[in-house]
Amino acid sequence: MNRVYNFAAGPSAMPAEALETAAREMLNYNNTGMSVMEMSHRSGMYLEIFNETESLVRELMHIPEDYAVLFLQGGATGQFAAIPLNLLASGADYIDSGNFAHGAYVEAQKYGPVRCVASSRDDNYTHIPEWNAAEFNPAADYLYITTNNTIFGTRYAALPETGSVPLVADMSSNILSEVYDVRRFGVIYAGAQKNIGPAGVTLVIVRRDLLGRARKDCPKVMNWTLMADNGSMLNTPPTYAIYMAGLCMKWLKAQGGVEGIEPVNIEKASILYNLLDDSAFYRPTAAPGSRSRMNVTFTTPSPELDAKFVKEAAAAGLVNLKGHRLVGGIRASIYNAMPIEGVRALAAFMKKFEMENLR
Repeated sequence: MNRVYNFAAGPSAMPAEALETAAREMLNYNNTGMSVMEMSHRSGMYLEIFNETESLVRELMHIPEDYAVLFLQGGATGQFAAIPLNLLASGADYIDSGNFAHGAYVEAQKYGPVRCVASSRDDNYTHIPEWNAAEFNPAADYLYITTNNTIFGTRYAALPETGSVPLVADMSSNILSEVYDVRRFGVIYAGAQKNIGPAGVTLVIVRRDLLGRARKDCPKVMNWTLMADNGSMLNTPPTYAIYMAGLCMKWLKAQGGVEGIEPVNIEKASILYNLLDDSAFYRPTAAPGSRSRMNVTFTTPSPELDAKFVKEAAAAGLVNLKGHRLVGGIRASIYNAMPIEGVRALAAFMKKFEMENLR
C-alpha cells in the first residue's frame, strides 16, 4: 500500500525517514539486542539517546544554557495547570486567541488571579485579537499566549512586547516550524504530536531564574524545579516518544534546521492561500493578517460540499481534511513533515473539485 498524504492536525504525519529508522531499530537498537521500548530509562544506552535528543532541541532552537529543557508527560493540557502552579503568585495576564488559549485561561483561574487582556472569542477566533500593551499589568507574574491556533488556523504575526514580564507561550502547533528568539520568552512549551514527534511527550523550555517558584501544593510531576533537578526523570519519562522525537530532530537538522524549513513552510502555505484567494468557490476562515502557516482552514459553498470534498479527497489519498467541529469545513494541517508535493497534490485536487462542483 502506498503512503497517503496525511493532513491530520495531530497526531500528525512524521518524516518517513524517522519512521523507517524506527522500524529498522524496533527489535535491536544499535546492536543492544533490545528495543528502545525495553530499555531502562536510567541505563547508559538510553541516556545517550535522551541526551542527544536534548542536545538536538537546543541546537535547532538555539536555546541558551540559562534555560532548562524538560521532557514531561500530561500533554500541553497538563501545562495549563502546571504554568500557574509554577509561576502564579500575585496575578497573570492571558490573551484569548483560540480554544486552547481559552482553556488555559479557564484552568489558571483555579489557582489565582488572572485577567483576559484581549480576546477574539466573540468573532469565533477568526483572527488574533488586538491588544493594548498599556493595559498589560507591568507587575504580572507572566503574560500567556498561544502562538498558533490549530483549530481556527490563526497565528501571531508579531509577538506582544512584555518588558520584564515573562512571556509564556504554548507553541504546540508551530514549534520548530519558524525561527523564534528563545530569549524573548520565559517559558515555551509544546505537545509533541505535531512538529516534534509522536504523542506522549511534552517539551517545556523554561528560563532557569523562573524555577523555584512553585506552590507548595504543586504536584511533583508538574513541578518544573524538581523535574529540572532530576533531568526530567523524577518518574519514568515517555522513553520511546523521546527517542522518536530525536529521530525527527535529526531529520529536521538534515533539512537545514528551523532556518531551512521555515521558507519551505511559507511556500507550502502560500500555495494554498493563493489558491483560496483566487477562488470564487472556496472561502478561507482565518483573517488574512492572522493566517497560520501550519493549519489552513476553509469552506466550500455548503456543508454538503464540505463533506463531499473530504470524502473524495480521501479516495484520492489526501486524508484527514475534515475541519474541527468548532469551525467546520476543511482543515489542511501542513506541519514540517508534510512534503511540498503533498500540498501541490491537494491544490490540484482543490482546483479539480471546484471545476466539477462550481454552480
